[in-house]
Amino acid sequence: MTHQPATSGAGGGTGRRTAGHRLLWPALVLLALLLGNLAFHHDFFSVRVRDGHLYGSLVDILRFGAPLVLVALGMTLVIATRGIDLSVGSTVAIAGALACGYISTAARPGSVATTLTAVGLALGVALLLGLANGLLVSGLGVQPIVATLILMVAGRGVAQLITDGQIVTVTSAPYKMIGGGSWLLLPFAVLLAAVLVALTAFATRRSALGLLIESVGGNPAASRLVGIRAGGLLALVYVFSALCAAVAGLMISSNVSSADGNNAGLWIELDAVLAVVAGGTTLTGGRFSLGGTVLGALIIQTLSTTVYTLGVPPETTLVFKAFVVVIVCLVQSPVFRAKVVRRRGAATPGSPVTAGTTPQEQEAGA
Repeated sequence: MTHQPATSGAGGGTGRRTAGHRLLWPALVLLALLLGNLAFHHDFFSVRVRDGHLYGSLVDILRFGAPLVLVALGMTLVIATRGIDLSVGSTVAIAGALACGYISTAARPGSVATTLTAVGLALGVALLLGLANGLLVSGLGVQPIVATLILMVAGRGVAQLITDGQIVTVTSAPYKMIGGGSWLLLPFAVLLAAVLVALTAFATRRSALGLLIESVGGNPAASRLVGIRAGGLLALVYVFSALCAAVAGLMISSNVSSADGNNAGLWIELDAVLAVVAGGTTLTGGRFSLGGTVLGALIIQTLSTTVYTLGVPPETTLVFKAFVVVIVCLVQSPVFRAKVVRRRGAATPGSPVTAGTTPQEQEAGA
């Protein structure tokens, strides 16, 4: 008498857990965007090999989305601690300006040693910038939005000073490889982003680091009582965010072989926040999803590609981004889904879906 309901309940529970998985809704939205492009361009999914490189719309989405994936990756850990980093766009500009400025004045701009030195210089300065943000937040108690807003404003001016207000162009094959080259047929930027995502996932999910970050963001008071040193973790996530932004800046400047202190990385911090939120990580801190962030970044980049492909004026891109992000956030909201299910249940007399349950109980079942 009890065996059949138990089996049915297990199956239903499995379905609800699958439907409630945080990666499901971003993946469905991304798939819908891709299929929408396929409806307008029948060769949208076609991938060709030419001159030892892969070409196609899907490859372009991955290549141009790699910098956003990295910026959003660092932003995810910052947001998990209840913080935010508005300075990543300025860090992108500073990193590209430093690297291109050094290469343009070097005696051998096309050498590997020059490129490695330029990359090291950009990453070193980014480390200091992230450390400054972290010390302001963890050491001096400055609110994250204020602390990073300082660098957001000042950093753009620093990038302009480095480039002397001009667009600095470089001619360097090794540097071009970072953002515009290919290796094993795939764009090098995509491979680099994949490696950094994998290393971050390993560090946060195969060690206690991820749990410590989530504990600091989820309940700072409790984490302090159990002896977790939140100050060091806060400084670490801001340093990591700055390093990710610097690598993204190297990709962007390398791809166009130039550095633009005014426009490089402009508003990328907003795209990164949208990607993190679309991926299922909440701004209130605590649990985070790196996989969701990657999907969110690809959604944002696919949306930009869709706008350009359809010939929509670029200035309307922000409207489309906002619309899609709102949809993703709504379908991920347990309260919104509970209200939709409750209304459907009310429209169907005798439906047992929501009878006698609260939205909290329905979320727990999911």
